[in-house]
Amino acid sequence: MARLILQFAADHPTGAGHFPGNPIIPGALLLAEVLRCIARAEGVSYTSCNVKNAKFLSPARPGDKVEIDHARSAAGSIEFTCTVAGNKVLSGAIVANT
Repeated sequence: MARLILQFAADHPTGAGHFPGNPIIPGALLLAEVLRCIARAEGVSYTSCNVKNAKFLSPARPGDKVEIDHARSAAGSIEFTCTVAGNKVLSGAIVANT
């Protein structure tokens, strides 16, 4: 299993509107950035992939450091788990389209 770090800026622009006074990183943005980090680490492009599953378990917030653990399964999918300060925020799996 490999570990990556994704850091969201404390003044990330989504914080102003999602949600004022209690900012979170939108789930779609979190997933997209996680996939971008994994793709860069794997040296591939996931511009076309199938998300087998994605579970958003806790919010990630502007300023958070997201730790991404990922591994390729025997079936070829990439499974990932993301945590912030030890709390799981996202888990899932993708399959690249060929």
